[in-house]
Parts: sequence; structure tokens; C-alpha cells
Amino acid sequence: MTTDVTGRCRAAKAATARMAQANRAAKDAALSVVARRLEEGSAEIVRANAADVEDLRARGGSAAMLDRLLLHDARISAMASAVRDVGALPDPVGEVISRTTRPNGLVVTRVRVPIGVIAMIYESRPNVTVEASALTLKAGNAVVLRGGSESLRSNLALAGVVTRALGESGLPEDAVVVLDSTERTDVERLVQQVGLVDLAIPRGGEALIRAVTEQARVPVVQHYKGVCHLFVDEGAPAEGARDVVVNAKLSRPGVCNALECLLVHEACASVVLPLVLGALHERGCELRGCDRTAAIFPAARPAKEDDFGREFLDRILAVRVVRDLDGALDHIARYGSQHTEAILTGTLAHAERFRREVDAACVVVNASTRFHDGGELGLGAEIGIATSRLHWRGPMGLESLTTMKWIIDGEGQVR
Repeated sequence: MTTDVTGRCRAAKAATARMAQANRAAKDAALSVVARRLEEGSAEIVRANAADVEDLRARGGSAAMLDRLLLHDARISAMASAVRDVGALPDPVGEVISRTTRPNGLVVTRVRVPIGVIAMIYESRPNVTVEASALTLKAGNAVVLRGGSESLRSNLALAGVVTRALGESGLPEDAVVVLDSTERTDVERLVQQVGLVDLAIPRGGEALIRAVTEQARVPVVQHYKGVCHLFVDEGAPAEGARDVVVNAKLSRPGVCNALECLLVHEACASVVLPLVLGALHERGCELRGCDRTAAIFPAARPAKEDDFGREFLDRILAVRVVRDLDGALDHIARYGSQHTEAILTGTLAHAERFRREVDAACVVVNASTRFHDGGELGLGAEIGIATSRLHWRGPMGLESLTTMKWIIDGEGQVR
């Protein structure tokens, strides 16, 4: 099936004129309707999703892939809650970033304005359909959604809820556009819509993000992979380490802020590893450890070199014993993906060094890597986590979906 990608993008572009002028009350009212309609239509959404899940299972999809795809009443309720959280946030559009008066009397102001049309390209997770729509709408933008073929029915059901809510609320339905084709060429065409698409945000596996980046003629926010490390420092409580590591690895193994590599100071490895790895092993986590790890915990498989720096997105964890904080920092610098890095330590100086020296979108001290999430950080929801440096880094909430406008007010000054 051929999709009129340019026509869909043109419709979204036309909608941005009205969205940019919509006040907070209108946008929040629409989001309130979206949240209510999600809850009311939960059964229909679950049925659509069940068909996607069954198809993926028949094609041999992994447990992690199936988990990312699966929707049920609790997850739909969580989506509705996230939409309400976004509605409760201040409207970023029109926010004054700075205002100064120049020596010649000119008043110079910077304000936030919408970016325009956001192209969202994503895999597996149908919740992105709702979160991306809510955030882009609140920031006064329009969004063109292109989800993966494995979640097409789910995405269409969710996007239908959003577009109907927009129409019911008096906002343009074309502010949320779904490409309902599964042709890969449509992704390439979408990210080449210069003049119609203002920013592309790919969210999914590394292969997808690299493909979008290479094909795009519009700006792209990049997040290649989440190779997240956690370093257990000498003196960190072993039981506390067990609880944090189990949460970071197993609460949702298939997400980008899940732990992928555990680093342990050699001075405490003989105490920490049996407790922590034993808890993981009991819960069905496959462990791939260095030689010193295997000597302490024989149930760990010998790690290969490519197990370090790898995003498993599954119930698999790489483990390495390091000599000290310097060893952990060296490992992270070599294998990290600049996504999320964490340390468990009772030494303030070590925490300060870790914060200062680790190059990542998020550095966590004495907590789980799973907190690197827009909702957990007070953004209401997120459209993705960027590991690139322009124009944003970290969870992308409302602020990241705006740009700025300079306003100069004078009284007849000339240069």
C-alpha cells in the first residue's frame, strides 16, 4: 500500500498554525478528553493489541519484545495517568527564558515557541503513540507517527482515540497523523520532508536510529542504545546493592534505562557478588562474568569481550570486578553509550568524582538506573531519551519540544 507521506506531513504542517495559537486551557481540555477516552476504550485497545501480540509471538518474538508490545488495563491506565500529568504541567509556550535591557534602551526577550512538526519513528512500544501525542500537543506542535509493523493495530487504535479527542475539543485532528503503512521506504520519505518536518525523533533499536540518521535530511535527535552501568564501590551496603541491582536489571529488562553491566570494586566483590548475583540468578537472570566474577560465583557464564558494551534488552547481565573507582571510570569510558551511569557509594568524594567525570545524559548516585525516565523526573512523560548533544540531552519532555524566539522592543533606535 502506498502512503501519501508528503500529503500527511502537509496536513500536519497546516495544523501547527492553530496549535501554536491554542491556549493552555484548550490544550489541557483536549488532553483530559484523551485520558478519559483511553480508559473508556481500554477493552477495544486491548483487543487490537492482542492481535499484534499474537502475530509477534507466532513470528518468534522474544519475551522482552513481547513485553514492550503488550498492553493491558493497568498499562492503559498508566498512559491515561501520564496524559493527565502532562496536562497538569505548566504550558511552555510563551514562557520567558530571559529579558534584558541593553544600554541603548532596547528590551531583548527570549520566549519559548513550538518547534512545528515532529516526526516520531518508533518500534514495539505502543505507549509511545500516546506519550508522543500528549507531549507534542501540549507544546503546541503537530506530530507524524510512524510505529513499527508489529504494533500497527495497537497504534491505530490509540491514535484514533487521540484524534477523536482533538476533534471533540475543537483542535485540529491533523495535529496527530499516523502513517498506517508498514513500508520501510515510508520512513525514509518521512525524514526527508524538508520544509514540512522540523525534527525527527527515532525511538527503538540501534539499527533503526542509525538508519534514520543516515537517511534524514531534517534534524534528528539520536539515542543509539542504552548500555547502562552500575558500580558498587567499596563500603556500599551489600543488601542495598542487591535491591538496587535487582530493580535496575529486572523490573523491566527490555527498556533503555535497564542495567546492562554491573561493576564491583575488588575489595568488596567476595561479599557483594554472592548476594547480588544469587538474587539475580534465582529470578532467572543469565549472568556473564569476567574470570574473577566466575571464580566467586560459578553459576556465571564466562563473558566474551562483546558482552561488555552490549545492550541486551533481556534478562542477561554482564559483570566485571574492577580494581577501584578508576577502573570503573575507565570501563564506562570505553564501553558506555552516554545514556545512564550509576554508582553505589558511601564515600562523598567518590560520588563527586563520578558525577563530574562520567560523560552521560544522566548520572545516578545511590539509586537505580530506572529513575532516568521523564515521568520519574517530573516531566509528566517523555518522548524519548536523547544521548546526542544537540539540541537536547536526556529525557525529552515539554521543554525539549520547544525552540526559542528573540523579541526586540525599541523606541525608534537605529544602529
